[in-house]
Amino acid sequence: MVQILTWGSSFYLPAVVAGPVAESTNWPLAGVVGGLSLGLLVAAFASPHVGAAIHRHGGRPVLALAALLLAAGLTMLALAPVLPVYLAGWLLLGLGMGCGLYDPAFATLGRLYGAEARPAITSLTLWGGFASTVCWPLSAFLVAHVGWRGACLTYAGLHLTVTLPLVLLLIPKAPTLPAATGHHPADTGPLSGAERRAFLLFAGVLILGGAIMSLVSVHLLTLLQVRGVALASAVSYGALIGPAQVGARIVEMSFKGRHHPLWTLTAALGLVALGLALLALGLSGVGIWLVLYGSGNGIYSIARGTVPLALFGSARYPLMVGRLARPGLIAQALAPPAGAFALTHASPGTLWWLLLALSLANLGLVVALWRAR
Repeated sequence: MVQILTWGSSFYLPAVVAGPVAESTNWPLAGVVGGLSLGLLVAAFASPHVGAAIHRHGGRPVLALAALLLAAGLTMLALAPVLPVYLAGWLLLGLGMGCGLYDPAFATLGRLYGAEARPAITSLTLWGGFASTVCWPLSAFLVAHVGWRGACLTYAGLHLTVTLPLVLLLIPKAPTLPAATGHHPADTGPLSGAERRAFLLFAGVLILGGAIMSLVSVHLLTLLQVRGVALASAVSYGALIGPAQVGARIVEMSFKGRHHPLWTLTAALGLVALGLALLALGLSGVGIWLVLYGSGNGIYSIARGTVPLALFGSARYPLMVGRLARPGLIAQALAPPAGAFALTHASPGTLWWLLLALSLANLGLVVALWRAR
């Protein structure tokens, strides 16, 4: 529930409210949508500090702070009289996302359960996959009945009355770290040469993966419409991605962690590349190709949390997750404007081929990651 509300009231919020915000205020739509990019950039620059805080103090205080920041940011959005105040609200939301989305949650589980955190991480992504399924209809209902400002205030209230109590009551206090001894144990010291190569390669995977996910999330309907798909059909096709993500995560859970997380990552990026290749070629069966893409994207979310645990160990896992989150979040923030530029200044099919090129490059990084493991 915490992840559903956190994602639904931040990352997935503009998909529903951006249009009503621009229509009711006469603020430019690009500026309204740009609030999310601004928030993601703030989250990116906060993420290493968030990881370090979870490493020192555990995740409960950080996730509690996320609920407060999200509530404050949403309240500022609801009360914003002018666009700059609205964007300032996204600064607070960005800090809240940096403290409360998947990466801090993964770090919290790693800090609590150590090497045994993989099943909990997998379960978390399964339930988090319902965020858009739950919150898009809820946001639309709220906008229709109380307006976009009322919707933001409602989400702020939910964070104070639901998210915050759940975090404080149900997340255990993290065990105390061993006292510093003046030198680094092998599992918490600086990265070795091989580990640094693995870190850089996986950071590259997160950059390309974040860019692909963000581009598809923002521009999918446009990409399908320029192929001649009617808007209603494009929406129906896009709706297949969410169930495909959840279904693939259930399949991954059924294996009960019997394989190395790099196999999960390889399967994820292979499915993403296959789905995008078939979409780029313009073959019939758009729904099937989007299910392939959605399945890969679903288990990619699991790999984001489990691969660093396997590569770097549990002792410094929160630190690694915090550092790795930054490049992926920056890519998610900057990719949609780049995609809009490509759609405006190039042929409509260019972005499909760009997405395919990014996905194939990501498979190349995974091959290199296997060798550096």
